[in-house]
Amino acid sequence: MLNVHMLQFKTVDRARKAFLTGRSKSLEYRITQLKNLLRFVRERQNEITEGLKKDLGRSEGGTLYETLGLESEINLAVKYLKEWAAPRPVSKSMMTISDQVYIQPEPLGVVLVIGAWNYPWAVTIGPLIGAIAAGNAAVIKPSEVSSHTSKVMEDFLPLYLDKELYPVVTGGLTETQELLKQRFDHIFYTGNGTVAKIIMEAAAKHLTPTTLELGGKSPCYIDNNCDLAIACRRIAWGKYSNCGQTCIAPDYILCDPSMQDRVIEEIKKNIKDFYTEDPQKCLDYGHIINHRHFRRLMALLEGSTVAVGGENDESLCYIGPTVLRDVKPDAKVMQEEIFGPLLPILTVSSADEAIKFINQREKPLALYIFTSDNKLIKRMIAETSSGGVVANDCLMHFSVSSLPFGGVGNSGMGHYHGKYGFDNLSHLRGCLIKQLKMEGVNKMRYPPHTADKLGWARFFILKHVDFGSLGRMVLLALMAVFVAVILQVTDYYTHVK
Repeated sequence: MLNVHMLQFKTVDRARKAFLTGRSKSLEYRITQLKNLLRFVRERQNEITEGLKKDLGRSEGGTLYETLGLESEINLAVKYLKEWAAPRPVSKSMMTISDQVYIQPEPLGVVLVIGAWNYPWAVTIGPLIGAIAAGNAAVIKPSEVSSHTSKVMEDFLPLYLDKELYPVVTGGLTETQELLKQRFDHIFYTGNGTVAKIIMEAAAKHLTPTTLELGGKSPCYIDNNCDLAIACRRIAWGKYSNCGQTCIAPDYILCDPSMQDRVIEEIKKNIKDFYTEDPQKCLDYGHIINHRHFRRLMALLEGSTVAVGGENDESLCYIGPTVLRDVKPDAKVMQEEIFGPLLPILTVSSADEAIKFINQREKPLALYIFTSDNKLIKRMIAETSSGGVVANDCLMHFSVSSLPFGGVGNSGMGHYHGKYGFDNLSHLRGCLIKQLKMEGVNKMRYPPHTADKLGWARFFILKHVDFGSLGRMVLLALMAVFVAVILQVTDYYTHVK
């Protein structure tokens, strides 16, 4: 244990010393590192693919979708980094009209990125992109559950990135526990709520802020007013991609009782279209990550009626795409996030009942609504809360870099993607630059406090005027007039006294 502790201490200490050299603050250096990361993703595609195939049974095509998202994120950061990192002017009041008032993003320091196993590249390298772009050092801890992918990161990332600023730490529970004893400036964790509480507890000892990308039971409401064939095709794709091991997969369906049989038939049809008559032999389907999760999922089936699928083989960690019908709210499968290819259907009599059902539970990471009624979409957005909302599709909001991705309540805190990742891993420093001039304006704030001074203070502080259409010269001229008046008033009272 002592050796592990010293190793983690030295790793974090080296990263902090590298950060303190200041080299990661250079925009040119950040861009170089981002481009090197892009080169890694492209040049090591074979190793990445092979690792995911061994870990999750992922096909080459399935891997490509994950890495294409990373390429897009890196390209976006490289393109807009100078704009994101530049001082950001803010609106001014009468009090600050002649001053410089702006926000300066600055690096936080050393960030710990703890990844998950289900999409190990997207949820480990994705936050790393934001950390590099923001000018931080980052300790990368891939999930030991996806061990082959973890080994690829350990072996090859140091060949492309600054190994002092961006070290990779592998290992299991012991290594993670020792890492959490170190002081970081931010911790970014993707995983489950149980571990998230341990991370928050460790972070609290150093007052370290955290970003927690968790999960939960993301509901999928199907309204009577929708194209059911298209809706079920998109739901089947969202649910069974990566064998259901997706944090934003539709966790369960809510629909009218009269629709249940049609929903089952449509999803069954799409399972066959996507994964053939025998999904176990289909390269695009994959398998459960390990035997522990296989047994957990099989236990969730207890007490529920299988309408489609249910085939399984523990020796291969295989569970076929499965649909459960007439599921009760207190069923085992409804007590935790499923994170596998089981899709329960619960019936509700109306959108009102669906909204009530959703609001009686923890806030999910995603909410899916399938309807042609725009008023219903707006109503469900207004009357529920979730990390993100998608109407008439599944998962796709994760790929939109202009949207923040993150949870709320039990589904997480903080967000990332694009500029949101940059801002989340930056300190947005407020800056006010004044000059040692125009002291007459300040006399209203200095003692002794009089009714006249308070009157002027009210005007300057509380009176908000839109100067957007006026030029800077006009504003300065107005200021000069105000200063002159104040000086005259001050001189008057001075002579009177």
